[in-house]
Amino acid sequence: MAEDTQAQDAAPNGKPGNGHRTGWRHPPMGHDKRGWQVTPAPDGRGAPPGEKPRPAHRTRGFFYFVLALLALNWLSVLFINPTSTQPRVTVPFAPYFLAELNAGEISSINSKADAIQGTFKKKLRYPADSKTAVPTTLFATQVPAFWNNDQLTAELQAKGVQINATSPTSGESVLAEILLGFGPTLLIVGIIVLVMRRAAKTGGGMGALGNFGRSKARRIDPANIPVTFADVAGIDEVKGELTEIVEFLRDPSRYARLGGRMPHGVLLSGAPGTGKTLLARAVAGEAHAAFFSISASEFIEAIVGVGASRVRDLFNQAREAKPAIVFIDELDAIGRSRQGSVSVTGANDEREQTLDQILTEMDGFESTEAVVVLAATNRPDVLDPALLRAGRFDRRVTVQPPDRAGRRAILEVHTRGIPLADSVDLEAIASSTPGMVGADLANLANEAALLAARRGHDKVEMADLTDSLEKIMLGAPRGILLAPADRERTAYHEAGHALVGMLTPGADPVRKVSIIPRGMALGVTLSTPDSDRVSYSREDLSGKILVALGGRVAEEIVYGTITTGAESDIQQLTQIARQMVGRWGMSEAIGPVAVLPSEGSSQWLPGASETSADTQRLIDHEVHEIITEAQTEVMQLLLAHREQLNALAHALLEVETLDAVDAYAAAGLPAHIAEPDVVS
Repeated sequence: MAEDTQAQDAAPNGKPGNGHRTGWRHPPMGHDKRGWQVTPAPDGRGAPPGEKPRPAHRTRGFFYFVLALLALNWLSVLFINPTSTQPRVTVPFAPYFLAELNAGEISSINSKADAIQGTFKKKLRYPADSKTAVPTTLFATQVPAFWNNDQLTAELQAKGVQINATSPTSGESVLAEILLGFGPTLLIVGIIVLVMRRAAKTGGGMGALGNFGRSKARRIDPANIPVTFADVAGIDEVKGELTEIVEFLRDPSRYARLGGRMPHGVLLSGAPGTGKTLLARAVAGEAHAAFFSISASEFIEAIVGVGASRVRDLFNQAREAKPAIVFIDELDAIGRSRQGSVSVTGANDEREQTLDQILTEMDGFESTEAVVVLAATNRPDVLDPALLRAGRFDRRVTVQPPDRAGRRAILEVHTRGIPLADSVDLEAIASSTPGMVGADLANLANEAALLAARRGHDKVEMADLTDSLEKIMLGAPRGILLAPADRERTAYHEAGHALVGMLTPGADPVRKVSIIPRGMALGVTLSTPDSDRVSYSREDLSGKILVALGGRVAEEIVYGTITTGAESDIQQLTQIARQMVGRWGMSEAIGPVAVLPSEGSSQWLPGASETSADTQRLIDHEVHEIITEAQTEVMQLLLAHREQLNALAHALLEVETLDAVDAYAAAGLPAHIAEPDVVS
């Protein structure tokens, strides 16, 4: 408005602007896009677009109402308890009141329950030795509950004291009763009304309760999203599938010209830590779109209907901020299959209503609406089929753990801000971390930086990275002191694992052997493959069982007894043997039949396989046969190489930790010829 006035008054040549008379200024008027100059009406009509009429301000009236209540309360106190010219002093019942009563100094009293107010016959000062005490004839005291009232009454009558009494419930005016009974209630109601009116300006139509049904999604504006595809590495095929989403958000009409329709939803599934959330943020950063992020569990509340309200609010915000990306993490929290999930009352619960609202909102997308829903889950197999049908999450992208080249690229991304020494070989680190995902590699880089700082290094060195990798994979060393007998038994146990791994064809090469306690283990043997494995043959799995039995069999050969130290080894080899028999068809007695439930299933969950008792006994028999045959083979192998077992155990007792080269040399075996980029 100020700009319009300035433009009209400052006409060329110092003359007044059009529509103005010299020496007279018209009040500034509103201006709309069509060039019409209008003055808004008192009710808001005629205001420029985008400006909402201000509601009538009633706070002043409410403030006067509260002041009136307080004034009435104050006046009622004055009427009930009128002031006196003399102060009323409170004196103790005994001995002061009783002494004055015996002295005949009490003129009259007025009792109300156990409280006594009275007058002296003459003005007295209490305390008597106080110079600041004002002489007065008015006093008050309290009769103890245990005092003999009959005796006190007799003494008062004997001294001729005038006795008056007041009912505990009398003496209060009707106005005082109304104020004390309804005043606080009216005050609280007025405050609530004021809070609701103020919250209604920002909290929606429900007033103060409107925020309860609003979305809790965190909105990140495009300018505040620093993540792009350059920050995502190791999953190039996934970035390729999401590139279309980026181009669609940048220019929706490009695909609409050819009759194409972008997917309304993209489901990212994969193991934890593979970078699903990072991918979603990178898509928003590349497309310069608003990013709304929320966990699926944040929709759910104890009050039915709140989740659906939050879903509606979230999608409304996304449509207003388009182009936008709505990212729902852990979708399985509300998107689980609804089969068999009817409640006791037969009604849908809060989770199902929230899921129904998500399905409805995704159906309401227009083909050219630049809003895309990205969701992430670790359990795509438990999602409701309605979510996965065409038109909703019709594009499903699986984010797999990276291969060696991908791990190298991820390490480069996470070490960009870390000064690295010239000795650091990221290719070697990537080769030594099969199975690690992006989150694991980020943790590795961070642990190496922290370790280098503790050691006082100016740059992160290769030793910092390898030590951090050992800490993550094997656990942090424990500062406990083993007895000599336990230390020797641990050395033979780990030597048995390592020697069987060296002598078994197809087993993973031994990388490190240590008898330093780490985590829950008293010793560790690290074996990793030379390259990433995507499948295993029966010989490979048999080799894992043999290596797992090596420690227990070595103890039995050397000491003739067994201990509890092989608990984790037995659990590992039993799981491998059962899966070989019941899931992978590697037993001739069972054949290629899946007789064991998949992971996460049981006899109480849908999808579990139904097998007879005879089949279960056959599974147990086959598992027992596989493990027994493997134990016999390991026993024969270690007996044939007893000298090498002793030599390896003695080397461990001497230096506690052996890398690959030293371990193979101590066992008298040729070193494993690994690929040149593998860390030993």
